[in-house]
Amino acid sequence: MTIKGSACIVGAYEHPTRKAPDLTLAQIHAEAALGALTDAGLSKADIDGYFCDSETPGLGANSMADYMGLNLRHVDTTETGGSSYLAHVSHAAQAIAAGKCNLALITLAGRPRSEGAEISSRSPFLSPTIPDVDFEIPYGAVLVNLYAMCAARHMHDHGTTSEQLAWIKVAASHHAQHNPLAMLPKVVTVEDVVNSPMIADPLHRLDCCVVSDGGGALIVARPEIAASLNRPKIRVMGAGEAIKTQNGGKIDISYTAAVMSGASAFAEAGVTPADIDYASIYDSFTITVLMQLEDLGFCKKGEGGRFVADGNLISGVGKLPFNTDGGGLCNNHPGNRGGITKIIEAVRQLRGEAHPAVQVPDCRLALAQGIGGPLATRHASATLILERQ
Repeated sequence: MTIKGSACIVGAYEHPTRKAPDLTLAQIHAEAALGALTDAGLSKADIDGYFCDSETPGLGANSMADYMGLNLRHVDTTETGGSSYLAHVSHAAQAIAAGKCNLALITLAGRPRSEGAEISSRSPFLSPTIPDVDFEIPYGAVLVNLYAMCAARHMHDHGTTSEQLAWIKVAASHHAQHNPLAMLPKVVTVEDVVNSPMIADPLHRLDCCVVSDGGGALIVARPEIAASLNRPKIRVMGAGEAIKTQNGGKIDISYTAAVMSGASAFAEAGVTPADIDYASIYDSFTITVLMQLEDLGFCKKGEGGRFVADGNLISGVGKLPFNTDGGGLCNNHPGNRGGITKIIEAVRQLRGEAHPAVQVPDCRLALAQGIGGPLATRHASATLILERQ
């Protein structure tokens, strides 16, 4: 089923918290939902579809529908890590096109900072319940060194340098300085990044994302309903999802599942990477961004280092403005579910509501991209193409 133009994002809200020791996950979900409903000019009585991940035991769609008092006829609890919420937008558009619901609410909540989670050592993707993890644990696999393996491989194959990777953090910091909520609002230089402590060779501390609490919410509507609301209409034009496995031991860490999800999204939308005005790219680490840019087709494989260098991702300076809220590298990363923040900032850009210093002039087409799971092992990818109507 094609979803091109079948649904519009009419509400978007990012929870302002970055540390919430006194808020429960359910409260963050509900507060984010209220923010998105207010943004859209709707009430919870209008909602008949609900989407959230199932990461937290006992806090899926059943519990949250009860907590928020929702009267639903369609639910979805897809869980694919950091790509979950991009998939939810696609699934909401599919459900609307199929007549399963008219107005879909999507919510995210995370408290990894308050709960003491560490991006370097704790990961749901390294849980002992995963069949192959018993074979990985003896070798000391943790989240950051799985990404470092991909960075080292890219450097070996293509001559990519730490300085080139650093430009991704530099670009994010140039944008974060204009975000009053960003955890790391200070502009950094290439030298700052490469001189920061080494965490897992070749990734430095500033190559890694922040860890924050937070959340967000989106409202996806049938086009006829969107037309009746006094808000900009952001059409869902294309979507793609893919999972890359370890293929029974025949592992190739030189590419990501974005190769597949991106191709599907561009084909459905009928556009190319050259048409994209703004890109929200999942940025758990700098290497995550670089590999996705290549795999989505913004540059050829192996040319990512040169593509991101010299400020090419900085709004108003480079050819492809990215993560103008500061992204996961500088703004926030509420657990492994930072994907919803990519959609929210893309919506801001398309509405013309981003900070004036980073707003892309006449932004018409935006891409949002998420990865769920370590690049060096099993992971999922989801891609969205969004258009200002």
